Amino acid sequence: MKNNTKQTLKIYWQHILNYKISGLFIIVCVIGASIIDVIVPLYLKDFFNALASNNAKDIILKNLIFILIIIAGLKLLQWLLWRISDFINADFQSKTMADLNNYCFAYLHKHCFAFFENNFVGSLVKRVQWFVKAFERIFDQIFYSITPLIITFIAISIILFKENIFLGLGIMIWLIIFLTINWFFTKYKFQYDLKRNEAETKVSGLLADSITNHSNVRFFNAYQREINGFTKLIEEVRKLRKFTWNLSNIFTAIQMFLMIVLEIGILYLAIKLWQKNILTIGSFVLIQAYLIQIFNQLWGFWHSLRNIFESLSDAEEMTIILNTPHEIQDIKNAKDLKISFNKIEFEKVFFNYHKTKAVLNNFNLTINPNERMALIGPSGGGKSTIIKLLLRMYDIENGKILIDNQDISQITQESLWKNISLVPQDPILFHRTLMENIRYGKSEASDEEVIEAAKLAHCHEFISKAINSYDTYVGERGIKLSGGERQRVAIARAILRNAPILIFDEATSSLDSESEHFIQDALDKLMQNKIVIVIAHRLSTIKKMDRIIVVDNGEIIEQGSHQELVEKELGIYKKLWELQVGGFIE
Repeated sequence: MKNNTKQTLKIYWQHILNYKISGLFIIVCVIGASIIDVIVPLYLKDFFNALASNNAKDIILKNLIFILIIIAGLKLLQWLLWRISDFINADFQSKTMADLNNYCFAYLHKHCFAFFENNFVGSLVKRVQWFVKAFERIFDQIFYSITPLIITFIAISIILFKENIFLGLGIMIWLIIFLTINWFFTKYKFQYDLKRNEAETKVSGLLADSITNHSNVRFFNAYQREINGFTKLIEEVRKLRKFTWNLSNIFTAIQMFLMIVLEIGILYLAIKLWQKNILTIGSFVLIQAYLIQIFNQLWGFWHSLRNIFESLSDAEEMTIILNTPHEIQDIKNAKDLKISFNKIEFEKVFFNYHKTKAVLNNFNLTINPNERMALIGPSGGGKSTIIKLLLRMYDIENGKILIDNQDISQITQESLWKNISLVPQDPILFHRTLMENIRYGKSEASDEEVIEAAKLAHCHEFISKAINSYDTYVGERGIKLSGGERQRVAIARAILRNAPILIFDEATSSLDSESEHFIQDALDKLMQNKIVIVIAHRLSTIKKMDRIIVVDNGEIIEQGSHQELVEKELGIYKKLWELQVGGFIE
């Protein structure tokens, strides 16, 4: 916990340094305004001493007006300093927070695919937002509460020591006791703030997960089940909130009691000193003004300290992510992938998920230049794993995966993905326009190129019928489109990308027979002069493949063309083909 707090502050500090001149100006303005706050009561002391003097009224009046002019000048200067700091801070904080947002966004996207499989989207969004918001709160408290507090107490202590050593000592001793209690109490409360934040993160995750699966909640009659689960988590949060709030209430009571003790004690001491003609009437005004300042500052200090620790606890979860190294990284001086003759090789590849479930064991496979290859086999047999490893969604334990004799672990991930087009079984689209979703395959593509790709993928028909045509927003994850429409958009994106390696994971599974027939023609043209890897369960879609590979338990059991495999006696592919031709489901 302590280390995470240091790391949080370190990250903030690194981004503050980008605008250190602005930060320095803010500090100077805050210090100057705080010093003026301490200087003004000195003139108020002179004001009341002059008022109580035995001088002639015209002399008193002249002195009073002169003092008022000085106080007015100091107040105007203080007002100017605060306004300057506000305007500089608006620029400083907005830029720093934008940098932090960009930093979190960029770092998150560099995490591996397994990271996103293990974290709820809603929780990640909350962590980023709280991390950036925590910076704003911490900065405000430090610069506008803690800094003035330190300056005020140093200045007041010096002045009161000059007034009388006992006044200065009384303030110093009380202040040490007060701040020590504040510090230890806030640190004690911090651990419970962290627990509360963890519980709130669970709530955010469950909320996002349940809303995302709202159709399952209805169709599986799980409404009450979800309500019960959510209520249980909310109750946990409620108890932690109540406990931390009660801790705050307890300390507020202690704090107010200590302030009463200080006020009565200092004024009693001032009376004794006044009896001995050590203090004047103006001194009482000075002491009262300083007591009011001290109480205001200390009341703010407790809230500032609490806000700082709460903000640090809010930021901690994101800090952990930012300090978690990216699992899959480019090696130093990694080169870009260069495609020439277009060949893929798996050489003695070993891989298991989470070091528990072995998937590939000494796996070997060569995909020849411009070969169209299909992978089939039972679920869990290793088909999708082969694709994921080729895309470097995971790193292998041993062996090599080569593209044109280039080890994919030695090349940049960006250049690897640039040369591969993937059409998944269940495409997920951005909540953006259809034009933007298709253009995602090639950012520099013109509108005409996008429309041409859409026509080839046979999605131009339904797009042109939409009210806003290509400017139609598709909803979160493409929810406003049917499964078949989403697949056609994904195919259009792949057509536009035109990468040398194509991967289709049941890419036409959501299409009706007529649409599939039309799109198959477009795909046949797209597949020319490319390596094509197709994962299929409907065997009728892969009859034209150059080679069909049957994978089970991470091993190649059979391979050959469709004709070769159906002629193989007792072959697995032949059995599957006969089952599907006979109307059975694999």
